[in-house]
Amino acid sequence: MGLVLDTIGKLIAGYLQKELPGYEPFTPSDPEYLRSVIAPGDVLLVEGNNRISGIIKYLTQSTWSHAALYVGPIDGAQEADGEPHVLIEANVGDGVVSAPLSKYYSYHTRICRPVGLSYEDRNTVCRYAINRIGFGYDTKNIVDLMRYLIPVPVPQRWRRRLIAFGSGDPTKMICSALLAQAFDAVRYPILPKITRAGSRQARREILHIRDSSLYMPRDFDISPYFEIVKPTIVQGFDYTALHWADKQKPLQEVAGEFGVFPETGSSPPLVPEEADAEAPLAA
Repeated sequence: MGLVLDTIGKLIAGYLQKELPGYEPFTPSDPEYLRSVIAPGDVLLVEGNNRISGIIKYLTQSTWSHAALYVGPIDGAQEADGEPHVLIEANVGDGVVSAPLSKYYSYHTRICRPVGLSYEDRNTVCRYAINRIGFGYDTKNIVDLMRYLIPVPVPQRWRRRLIAFGSGDPTKMICSALLAQAFDAVRYPILPKITRAGSRQARREILHIRDSSLYMPRDFDISPYFEIVKPTIVQGFDYTALHWADKQKPLQEVAGEFGVFPETGSSPPLVPEEADAEAPLAA
């Protein structure tokens, strides 16, 4: 019976992981910029293009269907061409694995950076994820896989629960749960539940860690504790250097020496001038 379930599970996982044709990201990141800006501890959000990505984007009502943790080069893990593996991610069917950054060069991505995370805690987060490499996704758990095949509309209040629905085995996790557990190891907040305590005169907020299985990729995007890092802007963006196909830059003799918007004369003073002492005052 176990072999039958495992076979069915692998077939479903293969179906869900199959990429859909015709995908073309609207704004993929420049590979050089992405590689130079991303740092250990950063969360890389990805707009995937396989079947399971479409389901996750529907259930979460978000652009992002996948999240990976950047940990820097991992000893002994590299591609055939020598490119090091620098990402830790959890995939349906594969479990927790490492991957090179180039895997997502052609995808729409976003960097989410934890603000103020100390060097020691950053290393702890990365080490936690690295130590989970090899944790598998049990393809015998058909219930876990079937949740992604539901074609009917799902009420909003059930969507987050549907993502988390499954066996609850800590060695079997989806991408967001892995990252949530890593940051929970140093008590770094993502989207904690907040309760207020104390009197009206002295209120204080108490943060409660959510169950890691309830997290989604978009939670890192909307979290008030993660900074959105856009490589194009960090590298120095100059809109005047862009070349538009439908409009050429104006010639110097047309634009003039002082640019399109020449400066006007001096502005009037902000305070009134002193009254002339010899001027008679009005009665």
